[in-house]
Amino acid sequence: MSATIHTTNPATGQPLAAYEAWDTARIESAVERAHAAARAWAKVPATERATRVGHLASVLREHRETLAHLTVTEMGKPVGEAEGEVSKSALTAAYYAENGPGILADERVEIEGAEAWVAYEPIGLVLAVMPWNFPVWQVMRFAIPSLIAGNGILLKHASNVTGSALALQSLFVEAGFPEHLVTALVIADGDVPEVTAGLIEDDRVAAVTLTGSNRAGAAVGSAAGRAAKKSVLELGGSDAFVVLDDADAEVAATAAVKARFTNSGQSCVCAKRFIVAAPAADAFTAAFVAGVQALRIGDPRERATQVGALARDDLRAAIQRQVEESVAAGARLLTGGEPVPGEGYFYQPTVLADTGPGMAAFDEETFGPLAAITVAQDDEDAVRLANATAYGLGLSIWTAEPGRGVALARRITSGAAFVNAIVASDPRLPFGGTKRSGHGRELAAAGIREFTNTRTYWVTA
Repeated sequence: MSATIHTTNPATGQPLAAYEAWDTARIESAVERAHAAARAWAKVPATERATRVGHLASVLREHRETLAHLTVTEMGKPVGEAEGEVSKSALTAAYYAENGPGILADERVEIEGAEAWVAYEPIGLVLAVMPWNFPVWQVMRFAIPSLIAGNGILLKHASNVTGSALALQSLFVEAGFPEHLVTALVIADGDVPEVTAGLIEDDRVAAVTLTGSNRAGAAVGSAAGRAAKKSVLELGGSDAFVVLDDADAEVAATAAVKARFTNSGQSCVCAKRFIVAAPAADAFTAAFVAGVQALRIGDPRERATQVGALARDDLRAAIQRQVEESVAAGARLLTGGEPVPGEGYFYQPTVLADTGPGMAAFDEETFGPLAAITVAQDDEDAVRLANATAYGLGLSIWTAEPGRGVALARRITSGAAFVNAIVASDPRLPFGGTKRSGHGRELAAAGIREFTNTRTYWVTA
């Protein structure tokens, strides 16, 4: 075990930094220190933990530009979106600083002849396996509630954002959290499966959370099951964006461009399958394609850029394969469909029409700037098409009658349903998926309690 991790600027293809991956002895030492820090942290009152999280919100705001710059250079996100990611993390920290102790407060239960209550107590050290697409937010949306709950964190971040992982570790200390309470593990990609499985089995690790691919989720979920440990898995999605026949097609199309191409399309909750009622299809498609063609692709450091580079060249190759296979299966290419010539891992914002079940762009998760349009004949057909996926993360429905949208949403399986709005995460609401999009919830009260021991107390005189 042990190697060198190299990071690359995806906008240029040039190397950024090299990090020595940890060997077994260094990982063991880090786990032991993290475990000790977590045991001590569990004894700190929730109100004091909340105070530290409040400091974290301030520190995040102070370091917004530095963290955003790391995000831009390590995974190619446009700078405005990178700054927004840090600001959202700060907002989440402020939310939990204010509301966390109340969520964790004992809940009294009226039982005759006894005093009873439910307590939410720390469970210990939690392993977090995090992805590269939101290097700051993905970590913070799990870490903040978990720390408020009194737990410690072992962070295995994606190797291509190692610089961000180490920066976040330092930031927690600067915010006043104890050293080693949040520990970023530097592990070579080839060692990740073995190390992760070993950590999940380790008695010092109480639970695991992962955001990533289905393959990674299956491995982590299986290991957690064998060890009888709690797991939360967020495994991506192929969200449906449903436009009904009474919707304002141009308004929906404007929202659809943002819903699909935020973060250059590299988001679990990006809308990916655009299911449009036949009467609205022509108007929606024309407005959507025009909006996509107007997107500005370029240097993610420039504020005018709306679509940056894909994080890795293999991701760009995957999008190209999905486009080619879908066109071969009968889809029509309306715009884009090719890598952008020159340095970096850029891909043209792409729209396919006439897609449907059996095509790669419809069946698979498309993690990049590729949109698939499918025409539905009526509401029943829209429900059928929206449900024709292995995933179940988010759903967006557009209609002139919100009640109709809610009624339709109840017939489609997903972890969240938004009517006349783009799917997004919010610290006040639970976030997570169903089916192959995973299980468990992050954010809100559900997220803070996922990694607590929900403990019953019964006391008689």
